[in-house]
Amino acid sequence: MPVKKYKPTSPGSRFKVGNAFTEITAKKPEKSLLAPLKKSGGRNNQGRMTVRNRGGGHKRRYRIIDFKRDKDNVVGTVQTIEYDPNRSAYICLVQYEDGEKRYILAPDGIKVGDSIMSGSKATPEVGNSMYLSDIPLGAVIHAIETRPGKGATMARSAGTYAQLAGREGKYAAIKLPSGEVRRILLTCKATIGTVSNPDHGLQVLGKAGRNRWLGRRPRVRGVAMNPVDHPMGGGEGRASGGHPRSRTGIMAKGQKTRNPKKYSSRLIITKRKKKNKK
Repeated sequence: MPVKKYKPTSPGSRFKVGNAFTEITAKKPEKSLLAPLKKSGGRNNQGRMTVRNRGGGHKRRYRIIDFKRDKDNVVGTVQTIEYDPNRSAYICLVQYEDGEKRYILAPDGIKVGDSIMSGSKATPEVGNSMYLSDIPLGAVIHAIETRPGKGATMARSAGTYAQLAGREGKYAAIKLPSGEVRRILLTCKATIGTVSNPDHGLQVLGKAGRNRWLGRRPRVRGVAMNPVDHPMGGGEGRASGGHPRSRTGIMAKGQKTRNPKKYSSRLIITKRKKKNKK
């Protein structure tokens, strides 16, 4: 996906880097695969704010995505590649031989007219969903299930991918985008290829208003508050706020947050890479 820069005809466009949308082939979504999407504004079922800095934003409709890819051994043809406001990756509309239409995450490089398939008869080609037991070792995959039939939960955002590192017993070893190597049952499915829109992270919004369109409200830094409002607040002048932490006192850097008794800890072979190595 190429990005494009804009002429500085206004302060908002001076630093703006946007998506060129060269891969998009349709402007309107498939009506039968739309569902209403209600905004919470960061409020829970009691109407109380539980997440700050949420609210507003453009109205959206949810696109029903087939994360399970359970229509096995039926050939589908890619009809369109579309923008989805609810995720960073593109989606593509697939029509199967029996006439049924479904949305799937668009793999990088897929084109209108390409054929895809899922199940035991599928071959390791881009867009095909296969069982981990059938995928060749070293293959690049995305949209990975963690439990058979649950549907894809890992490697779904724009440009991400994982790699099938090996097999042992009833498990496959998967190297995830974070660097973590984890065991997953061989009866789980994954899709061949990487997720579309790999240059998503190169975009620059350009102005605060675009953040508001996305439903994000202004966020005040803790060090700019008073001590009564934030643990990092107060001090004379531009004083540092001490150890980074949240408004409720939860450590932001260095503190381990994963529950050591979590059931899936036994499935991790190698922990994810630490960003701040000293």
